[in-house]
Amino acid sequence: MRATQPAEEMDVRQAAVRPILHPGELYWLVVAGLLVVVGAGVLAYAHQFRDGLGVTGLNQRVTWGVYIADMVFFIGVSYGGALTSAILRLTNAPWRAPLTRMAEAMAVAALLIGALFPIIDLGRPDRMLNLLLHGQVGSPVVWDVVAITTYMATSVIFLYLPLIPDLAFCRDHLGPAAGRLRHLLYQRLSLGWQGTPRQRHLLEQNSTIIAIIIIPLAVMVHSVLSWLFGVTMRPGWNSTIFGPYFVLGAMFSGVAAVILVIAGFRKAYHLEAFIEELHFKYLANILLALGIGYAYFMFAEYLTEGYKMEGYIVDEGSGPLLEALMVGQYAPLFWAFIVGGLVVPMALLSFPRTRTIQGIVTASIMVVVAMWLKRFLIVVPAMATPIMPVAWGSYMPTRVEGAITLAAAATIPLILMVFFRFFPIISIYEMEEMAEANAHRDAAAQHAEAD
Repeated sequence: MRATQPAEEMDVRQAAVRPILHPGELYWLVVAGLLVVVGAGVLAYAHQFRDGLGVTGLNQRVTWGVYIADMVFFIGVSYGGALTSAILRLTNAPWRAPLTRMAEAMAVAALLIGALFPIIDLGRPDRMLNLLLHGQVGSPVVWDVVAITTYMATSVIFLYLPLIPDLAFCRDHLGPAAGRLRHLLYQRLSLGWQGTPRQRHLLEQNSTIIAIIIIPLAVMVHSVLSWLFGVTMRPGWNSTIFGPYFVLGAMFSGVAAVILVIAGFRKAYHLEAFIEELHFKYLANILLALGIGYAYFMFAEYLTEGYKMEGYIVDEGSGPLLEALMVGQYAPLFWAFIVGGLVVPMALLSFPRTRTIQGIVTASIMVVVAMWLKRFLIVVPAMATPIMPVAWGSYMPTRVEGAITLAAAATIPLILMVFFRFFPIISIYEMEEMAEANAHRDAAAQHAEAD
């Protein structure tokens, strides 16, 4: 670390460690509220574990439901957070510094939660071991486990590497204020960082390597996840574009979730001086482009299905899956997704009058909720569609599934709040590097004007 620091850099350091030293008056109240929701989910799962999947809405006809939608959704959110940070790092976007830590932490938290749902979906969780002991190499499920595990390890490394200099700062400057346990943690995890040129070079080099690796790895994870559906002959899943379709959807929901996390912590810890409206507008541009891309993929998918009208017509006048989505029993949910997840958010992000922080956050909330709904519409209607001349299957989520889903959603901010009680919420190292780069650029400009 440099011996002298400008006053604005000291402000950055104080803001970054504020959640560690002064979490705020509402911190414990919010944590308590989240713990209540999580506790209700744990009790619901205990009920399911004791009595089996009969307490859910799943049945012999519809064997996948809310839990599989949750898995796809939360893993997709993780992918969006990791990819946003990786791309911003690789493009060396100068405005990324206050955002990357929160995006990377959210990616890890969402992935931890999403990876639990295949186990939650099992009536006998102990049989998960059979996948490891007797898994078939040709099964997409096996490759999904391998991909998610690899992606999780890479995401943790991606979060940890830029954290090392900040851990050294906490080790050297927080002292007794951080507490003995945290001070010991900083000593161990900072790996003897002293900020030497060689250490800086190694850090930048390895961070770049991990950022390069994580992009194709995340694409692979969600592609393999999509092939769980795409390699089957079920109507609605029998598609060749499910890979890129899922990847784009994951990025869309992930960027929206990043915006919500940044907005929440910005408000809670008064980071307005570092996370400005311009940051939200940059992220809104990304979200808008992804929304347009996702709308195109969805239009292409439904156009080709609808034009050919290849359906599974069954007795009693039941129509194909596409009809059930657009004008049938799932039409209210489908059009709620179209309007609430695409039309209104895209309008809010497009017009200057609504491209404010409030408008962008509102659009992001709508996108996150609607993209979970879209995952539900991908999973359940296809499972309910008859593939033999019988009536449609039926599925209605129960309170057990709802409680577990809400608990999963509450666990992500809870993990983030606990994480930032130990680690700086803003990357001090990157903020200082950005300040140095700006100072060199201004000095060069002044020198050029003088000449």
